[in-house]
Amino acid sequence: MLRDQFGRDVTYLRVSVTERCNFRCQYCMPEKPFSWVPRENLLSYEELYSFIRIGIDQGITKIRLTGGEPLTRDDLDRLIAMIIEYAPDVDIGLTTNGYLLEPMVERLSNAGLKRINVSLDSMQKETLHAITKKDVLDKVKAGIEAAVQAGLKVKINSVIMKKVNEDEVIALFEYAKGLGAQIRFIEYMENSFASSHVQGLTSDEILDILGKHVSFSPVLIGSDGPATLYECTDGYRFGTIEPHKHDFCATCNRIRLTAEGDLIPCLYFDEAMSVKDALRENDLDQAEQVLRTVVFNKPEKNRWNANDSEVSTRAFYQTGG
Repeated sequence: MLRDQFGRDVTYLRVSVTERCNFRCQYCMPEKPFSWVPRENLLSYEELYSFIRIGIDQGITKIRLTGGEPLTRDDLDRLIAMIIEYAPDVDIGLTTNGYLLEPMVERLSNAGLKRINVSLDSMQKETLHAITKKDVLDKVKAGIEAAVQAGLKVKINSVIMKKVNEDEVIALFEYAKGLGAQIRFIEYMENSFASSHVQGLTSDEILDILGKHVSFSPVLIGSDGPATLYECTDGYRFGTIEPHKHDFCATCNRIRLTAEGDLIPCLYFDEAMSVKDALRENDLDQAEQVLRTVVFNKPEKNRWNANDSEVSTRAFYQTGG
């Protein structure tokens, strides 16, 4: 069992397989040049698998593969199959922007993937192009719909920004509902790599817009990770993710591994410990010790709230959000 000094059991490992991304979203890394980290700097699938196996043996029950854009790394289904072969009951998911998803859906599903989160911030071609700096809507929708058709559990993540896509809350809600996919509206998380003009809507503002369209109430029982869930009168559920909330960190059960082997205790902390050398030397005892140290030293709260000017200086494309 992995437990931090505040009594929280850490059971969820997010693994970034690459920091490379084929989008340049306004709220993430709009000015970053298209570049590639040398392959030798990245943990191989075998090295990632070795660490994931340690985590599973120590109580990790949920794994999410992220990026960057994870599908820009070839043969991701091979890593998924390795994990599932070792631990068939592990809850493994994938977060993607969806652009490369459609032709990969069958391979991912056959490898054992059951859940997938896809980012979609607009139903308008021009708006989504402005957000991502690429003409992507048709391919993203095709990927989402192929995943639904294949029987994967699909969630759609949407970041709502003032004067950008705030008029599309209802359209995004209805698109997700029509597919039977849960939509989750994510409050913009300030970071030093985002465009300076980006301003997000709060969850209260988003809920106010939705409340004029549908009736819903909070789901008081159950949990969906960091999301606050709401249920409509017809039974459809959607969520909001509100990192500004005072209790957002209270039940955090997550740690993050980057593609270059840094183990990070909190999305909004820059501190990390590397497991790369231990894994490359096949010193699994040392890798386990790093894991236990990082978990124990996991901070009680992040360093970010709505009342100060501090923003994260760690790039979200490195940590997987």
